[in-house]
Amino acid sequence: MSEERVLFTKAMKKEYTILLPNMLPMHFKLLARVMNSYGYHAVLLESTDREIIDYGLRYVHNDTCYPALLIIGQFLRALSSGEYDPDKTALLLTQTGGGCRASNYIPLLRKALAKAGFAQVPVISLNLAGMEKNPGFKITPALLKRMLYGVYYGDLLLNLVNQCRPYEKTPGETKALAEEWVEKLALQMDKGRSVPYRTVKKTYAEILRDFEAKIPRAEIPKVRVGIVGEIFVKFSPLGNNNLEDFLVAEGAETFMAGLLDFLMYSVNTAVTDARLYGMKRKSARLMGVIYRYIHKKQLDFIRLYRENSHFIPPVDFEKTRAAIKGYISEGVQMGEGWLLPAEMIELIESGFRNVVCAQPFGCLPNHIVGKGMMKVIRERHANVNLVAIDYDASASRINQENRLKLMLANANRLAETEKTNQVEPT
Repeated sequence: MSEERVLFTKAMKKEYTILLPNMLPMHFKLLARVMNSYGYHAVLLESTDREIIDYGLRYVHNDTCYPALLIIGQFLRALSSGEYDPDKTALLLTQTGGGCRASNYIPLLRKALAKAGFAQVPVISLNLAGMEKNPGFKITPALLKRMLYGVYYGDLLLNLVNQCRPYEKTPGETKALAEEWVEKLALQMDKGRSVPYRTVKKTYAEILRDFEAKIPRAEIPKVRVGIVGEIFVKFSPLGNNNLEDFLVAEGAETFMAGLLDFLMYSVNTAVTDARLYGMKRKSARLMGVIYRYIHKKQLDFIRLYRENSHFIPPVDFEKTRAAIKGYISEGVQMGEGWLLPAEMIELIESGFRNVVCAQPFGCLPNHIVGKGMMKVIRERHANVNLVAIDYDASASRINQENRLKLMLANANRLAETEKTNQVEPT
């Protein structure tokens, strides 16, 4: 039996604090500021301690999806901390509407809230599929556009941090500059509701030039490691035990595609459904317009990279879509679907021959399109190092890190062999 739903009303908008779970710290800080500029009071939860897992295990069945356990645990820990008034607090969670278990997180969260004594707390679904509506929370076109700006900026900072941090001559300099820009961008988001696109492009170019000028980088060889996987575990330091920090500390350069790629994949799903299966043609036409709008912006940002810096820009999503030809169909859309092997192939062809697939234990879609696609990818690409790492409340961090160390050792061994076998030009 499902828990009774508590609506988030118009009156609550003025009085309630809305808590956001943390997946991408820089992105979500900006998204929270966008919401606040539209009259909400959004707060990003930034705790990462073990208590989150303990709360999740206490109120969620331990066989549930690991990201759900973490998100629900983080919400319940916050509500139990005394920092927030449960009678004046709401929770916000995204919902895709697809076949993944993530679409069922909200009923699971409501059940956990009731069990923990917080049944009065409203849960807001952030979705574009019309699954749940709340009188006090509406995604207007203007709000959605500003949220997209937050995604653009967040992806840029994520990419620049990944390209600078492993080579920075002064440790900590890259992250400090990124945080400085997060604050500047947050202020930009707070300056009323009119942020024209030309301002976004101008700011984008300024960020690129700033990182180019202010972060001296050493030209030393590094093992290059790409990261793919289930969206929460891939991005969230809480979900992947600070995977990027660990790899960088071990002497690697990391890379992962940004949140925009996942958004474009999600929007394109409706277009693909109509093309392959004849489903929801009217919705597909709208999503096709949205996809072309977002894709055009992506091409603008790729051009800005080339005009303002020597940094490597993100890959055109149309190239990402084309990467799966001969491997898997675009009709495979459960979870991260075809996007996951596409990102693996894209990384390998870009020089990242070592790829970590971060997946929740028991996540069937990811095991199929992630670990299940590794054999055929290895067969078609020589000397690649693909490793699937499962993340779960009961998984051993030591075992995870030992597997990563083995991957890095193999990568270094291969690099030494290739260096030894190089023939000097005559």
